[in-house]
Amino acid sequence: MDSEVRYLRLRTGITVPCFVHGDADARPVLLLHAWGESSGSFDRLIPGLTGFRVYAPDLRGQGGADKPQHGYSLAEQAEDTAAILDALNVPSAAVVGSSSGGYVAQQLAIAHPEKVAALVLMGAPLRLQGRTDFADEVDSLTDPLDEDWVRDSLSWFPLVHEVPAWYIEDRVRDGLRMPARAWKGILNGLCDATPPTESGTIHAPTLILWGEQDGFLPRSDQETLAARIPSSMLKVYPDVAHLVLWECPDQVAEDTTAFLASLG
Repeated sequence: MDSEVRYLRLRTGITVPCFVHGDADARPVLLLHAWGESSGSFDRLIPGLTGFRVYAPDLRGQGGADKPQHGYSLAEQAEDTAAILDALNVPSAAVVGSSSGGYVAQQLAIAHPEKVAALVLMGAPLRLQGRTDFADEVDSLTDPLDEDWVRDSLSWFPLVHEVPAWYIEDRVRDGLRMPARAWKGILNGLCDATPPTESGTIHAPTLILWGEQDGFLPRSDQETLAARIPSSMLKVYPDVAHLVLWECPDQVAEDTTAFLASLG
């Protein structure tokens, strides 16, 4: 089973690294990380995704991806994702999105339904308009970023379960690799966008995973999201907060594998 990092020059004008893992002829799964993170946020999930060809890119402005001045609207973020699949010569994939990565995944499913064989949304928003209490704080950022600020920003999404210290430190490094313009541009792009399920219907089979202790996304929104996606199911993790991927990657891997297997 091979693993490698490929550097993809996208038709949208940027270059992004993409971690590739698994047998070349296995079912493709594309992993989309959250705002402020990188493909490294999936380090504890990927070992559990056996039997798949996993693609985990760093997205525009984050990780090792190019960090241009512009291009951070939700539509542009989704277009980058479509371009990643094109660059990989993958016609369609199951798309797994964590937090805002799940918002980008929804937009991809609306804009390019032929590219999305299935969706797994982990702590993904129904809408983000007017939902960010920390937007003013982000808007005031300047370069270079302060490490204490990045570390403190992780407290915006409190954890119920203990997460390994090395994983937390990796996420701090992710934040420090981003220029202030990327922090601002991505968040503004997410919050300014029309929610994907208000602009079209997602027809891909969808698994929605949500932590019942999520203080950021209310249960009612998750139920509405499930109602708007005809072929969807909502699974609630009782003792998990917003960062489902961080808190229970083994359970997410198990549920994702079972869900994708059920689709044949």
